Amino acid sequence: MTKAEKTAVIDELVKELAASANFYLADTSTITGVKTSKLRRMCFEKKVRMRVVKNTLLQKAMERSEGKNFSELFPALTGNTAIMFSESGSVPAKLIKEFRKDGGGDKPVLKAAYVEETIYVGDNQLEFLSAIKSKNELIGDIVGLLQSPAKNVISALNSSKHKLAGIVKTLSEKPE
Repeated sequence: MTKAEKTAVIDELVKELAASANFYLADTSTITGVKTSKLRRMCFEKKVRMRVVKNTLLQKAMERSEGKNFSELFPALTGNTAIMFSESGSVPAKLIKEFRKDGGGDKPVLKAAYVEETIYVGDNQLEFLSAIKSKNELIGDIVGLLQSPAKNVISALNSSKHKLAGIVKTLSEKPE
C-alpha cells in the first residue's frame, strides 16, 4: 500500500468516525469465508457497515479525530480488527450474539465499543451493550412516563363521573 493510499484510507476513516456515534471493534480472525459472508450479509440486513481495517491506520484516524478521545481504545487495536458502524448502539451487539447463536462459535470477539461517547472494552460487555436502549427509545420511555400520571388522573375522572353525578343527584334530592 502506497503512502497516498494509506493517507486516503485514514482520511476516509476520520470521516466515518466523525459521522458515527456508535462503532464496535471486533476480532473476526479464524472465521471461515462462508461464515464471514454470512456475517457481512447479517450486517447489511441490520444496516451495520462492517469493514476490516489495519490497526495502525485506524489508530492514526482516531488520533486525528477532532472532539473525540479514542485513546482508551488503542490497547484493543491488536490482531485482526473489523470495525462495525451503526446508527443504534445495541444493534451490533445483538448481531454478534445472533451470529454466535447461529453457529458462529465464540467469534466474532468484541474487543471494544464506542457508544454515544462512552467506551466499553472487552467481550464481557456484550450482554450489557445488547441491552442498551437508543436515544430515541429512551426519549419515548420518558415521554410515556410523563404522560402516565396525566392519563391516570383523566381515567379516574372519567370512571368516577358517574359516581360524582349520582352523589350530586342524591344530595340535590335530599330534603333540607
